[in-house]
Formats: sequence, structure tokens, C-alpha cells
Amino acid sequence: MHSNSSIYLFGTCVVDLFFPQAGISALKILEREGIQVSYPQAQSCCGQPAYTSGYLDDARRVALAQIAAFPGEAPIVVLSGSCAGMMKHHYPTLFSGMPEETSVLQFSARIIEFTAYLVEVLNIQLQDLGPAESVALHTSCTARREMGTLHTGRELLRRLKHIDLKIHDHESECCGFGGTFSVRHPDISAAMVQDKTAALRQCGASKVVSADCGCLLNITGALQKQQGEPDHKVPFAGLHIAELIWQRTRGEPL
Repeated sequence: MHSNSSIYLFGTCVVDLFFPQAGISALKILEREGIQVSYPQAQSCCGQPAYTSGYLDDARRVALAQIAAFPGEAPIVVLSGSCAGMMKHHYPTLFSGMPEETSVLQFSARIIEFTAYLVEVLNIQLQDLGPAESVALHTSCTARREMGTLHTGRELLRRLKHIDLKIHDHESECCGFGGTFSVRHPDISAAMVQDKTAALRQCGASKVVSADCGCLLNITGALQKQQGEPDHKVPFAGLHIAELIWQRTRGEPL
């Protein structure tokens, strides 16, 4: 058994609604490593859409509901750098100077992003059973800048010995999703994701992986829309890094 052998898994709204296989893959990987995983059914949104839209009282209500859903002291492994950043860094800001501040700080200290948990806590070793493949990694803005998990995503791909990690010129740029940003500013978002997908197609990879399904929703949506256009006839897939790891170490898709 590893240290911290009992954890909570925070699945995120986007995984729940659009990428359920990412959540199942993460669960199976963790359980294979001997981790006892609890997935509270009462969990819901982290509150980021309300927070970034300025509805702070609504964000606080959502935050308190999440804190109540994850009692105790076990680590909370989050399948999104964006949601992890909200709960770890912005919950304390929301409740600064308020009666709940101490309990919020205790909760936020338990938050850890999925790739960081695999690399920094478990030091997971991966037996790559898949064929040689070129893959690009997209690290979300929050994962990169708030959670600091660019290196853990790259390290996991390096531990898959048949994966060739491709780097492109737009790697550090936003994909244009930004949660409600893509709804409020669709034209700007569309231009940003166009730059991202063009760079991905030109870098020599056959698929893009990410630890943030919000970004994947935007990127894969754009890729699917482009499919069939004269310059984009070659399929280009996108999936969560947990799904890639499970497929390649189990030897077959879920």
C-alpha cells in the first residue's frame, strides 16, 4: 500500500457529463495502484463559473457544499487543473476573514491534481503495452500557472516508453475555452482554438491529451468541426491523460 492509500476523487462536471471514460480510467488506475477510492455522490460543480462571473455569494454556497461532501482528512484528487486551482487557491480567497476560513483552508490543503498525485505521491511506474505513437500534450492555463503541473503531465508521458511527445509553438497558449469565456466571447474563443488546432495538426502528433476536459471539450469540438475540410482529412483525436494511460497499460480501450 502507498502512503495516503485512501483518497477522494473529484470528478468534475465536464468529466461527468462529457468524458465519463476519463473518470472511469482514473478510478481504475488508482485502484490498480492499491488506492482505496471514494467518490462522493453529493459532489457537484467546484463553483468556478459563478466565481469568475462575479457571483461570489453563489460561489460560496457551491464551495461549502463541496466541503461538506468531502469530510475528513483524506487527500482529494482532482481530474482537472482548473477545478483544482479553484478549490486550492480561490476558496481561501472567497472565505478570507469569514467564520468558515479555517475549515476552508483545511479543505484546500487536501486538494491535489491527478497527474501530480500519480507522479509526486505514487511515483507511478507504467508498463507501456501500446504501439509507437506520437502525442501532443495540452496543459491548461490553470494547471500550468496555478497548480504547476506541466512537468507532471510530461513526466507521465515520458514513462510510457512507446510515446513520442511532440512539442509545438502554441503549447503554452490558451485553447480559448476559459469556462464561461468561450460563451461570452465566442468569436475570440474560436480564433484561439483555431490557432491551437492548427499547431497541433502541424506538430506531427496523431492525438492530443490533456488533464483538463474543459480544454478537451473545446479542442476536440474544433477538431471535429474541421474534419472533412480539404486540409483536415486525417483524423486527430483528443482524450484525457488518464484514458491514454489506462488504454496503453491495460492493452486495450475500456
